[in-house]
Amino acid sequence: MKSLRILWNHMEHNRLLYLGAILSVALAALATISGPLVIRITIDSVIGDQPVAAPPLIRHFVEGIGQRFWVPGIVLIVITAFRGLFMFLRGRLAAQASEGIAKNIRDRAYDHIQRLPYQYHKEADTGDLVQRCTSDIDTIRRFLGVQLVEVGNSLSLVLLISTIMFRADVRMALISMLVVPILFISATVFFRKVRAAFREVDETEAELTSVLQENLTGIRVVRAFANQEYEIKRFLAKNEVHRDKVYHLIWLLACYWGSSDFLAFFQIGLSLVAGAYFTARGEITIGTMVLFSTYTGMLLWPVRHLGRLLTDMGKALVAAERLQEVFDEPQEVLFENHEQPPIRGQIVFDNVSFGYEPGQPVLKNVSFSVEPGQTVGILGHTGSGKSSLVQLLARLYDYEQGSIKVDGVELKEIDRRWIRKHVAVVPQEPFLFAKTIRENITLASGDVPDDELYAICQEAAIHDVILTFEKGYETLVGERGISLSGGQKQRVAMARALITNSPVLIFDDSLSAVDTETELAIRGALKKRAQTATTFLISHRVSSLSSADLILVLEDGEIVERGTHDELMALNGNYRRIWDIQNRLEAELVAQEVGE
Repeated sequence: MKSLRILWNHMEHNRLLYLGAILSVALAALATISGPLVIRITIDSVIGDQPVAAPPLIRHFVEGIGQRFWVPGIVLIVITAFRGLFMFLRGRLAAQASEGIAKNIRDRAYDHIQRLPYQYHKEADTGDLVQRCTSDIDTIRRFLGVQLVEVGNSLSLVLLISTIMFRADVRMALISMLVVPILFISATVFFRKVRAAFREVDETEAELTSVLQENLTGIRVVRAFANQEYEIKRFLAKNEVHRDKVYHLIWLLACYWGSSDFLAFFQIGLSLVAGAYFTARGEITIGTMVLFSTYTGMLLWPVRHLGRLLTDMGKALVAAERLQEVFDEPQEVLFENHEQPPIRGQIVFDNVSFGYEPGQPVLKNVSFSVEPGQTVGILGHTGSGKSSLVQLLARLYDYEQGSIKVDGVELKEIDRRWIRKHVAVVPQEPFLFAKTIRENITLASGDVPDDELYAICQEAAIHDVILTFEKGYETLVGERGISLSGGQKQRVAMARALITNSPVLIFDDSLSAVDTETELAIRGALKKRAQTATTFLISHRVSSLSSADLILVLEDGEIVERGTHDELMALNGNYRRIWDIQNRLEAELVAQEVGE
């Protein structure tokens, strides 16, 4: 079974601990069944006068006891002490193994997710991933720590008790085990049904987690649009579905435990009636009747418990399968034994085509060249392929047709990790971690001297703003940088990119939330840096691109215009049209402000 094989693989390096735990369980089971045997011998041979049906060593020991009734009590105490010792060892070894396995799975899951390609994370449900890496792993941990060793306990009890019962009296053994096959069959059927129910519960819980995570992440938008009622209704709808699935699961559990309770007590009653009847006829001793009455309860418990074992195993197998779905996703290969050439910033696109879906190209036959230290401006409406073009440079995606060469080397032949260390990207919606401003800026560069850090932040026009905060660079920005404004987050992200001193810089509309005065200051700083870095600047503001060495105008994935600002203005094409529209709008806004 694939799911069991998955669990077995996760148990690597901890299997010996489980072997020790199962051995301890078997010894504890041996001690457990020894108690009723001592009671039987005490009733029949110590108190009564029946011959001892036991090996010679035990027989001589019992005969030597005489009427000293306290001796069997001491024996029972010793047996109980041994059982407690072995149960302690079982719990300790199983807990040690299960916690180690859970840690290994968490480490592996986190490591694997970190290495999955950008495309996977773009499409993945974050809440579902969180569910798999937390709740599902904890489900596996509980099963391995508690229920798995109970399998050894149950098998040991059933095997030992059945053997002793058949050796004591075949008729009573058959009567005492009458409902065992029925319980076993019902447990198997129950397992099949409950496994599907657990998967549904797990999936609806994941959807619930996704809604909660999404709402908490976007709480600013929810508040801004007073959308709380809609979000509450959306959560309630998901919660109702989850509740219904849980109700169905509880109903299945109630049906199984109710019916198994009835069968178990029926079996105990039947054993007592049969035992009393055979004892009254003198066919078995009182001690034997007590033995069977005790063993019947002991035998039925592990068989009934099989349903719980199968239930928890079903949950664990579902959790293991959900985790395996993540592990089966192919990792992005960062070290491909490809070239690691020195990167200066010369870039040549030659008839490059790319699409996220087959037959739906986003970029079509894109060609241009950039020399080291030049600035390339990219203009185009939403969906024209601007971001896709620069994402190819960082090898977040690989192009399908054409060629991209970086300093004369084909981009696909350069290690992903190497090229990403030399290409710094500032996205339009920057992500900041719940750390200090200093930690966010130096995220990819490690420890940086204060003077260098301050100089970079002055280039990004954020230094003076940071100093206004009470704790300066040690200010915590909150989750996703929620304590900062949009423009402040963009400038912190810009400083994070600049401090890497990468030879290729990409600004993906990362000045959109910055006021005009601040943008001018940043552009001035970037001009000074132009000698050391090839810069790609994506913007909807034509004024932001006007000083670029090369301006590309994209439309439907194709370059429809290219050249300097003066050259494009002379064409009287899209660039000139957008320039005129934006200038006219700015003039109208200025006129309105003056009029007010």
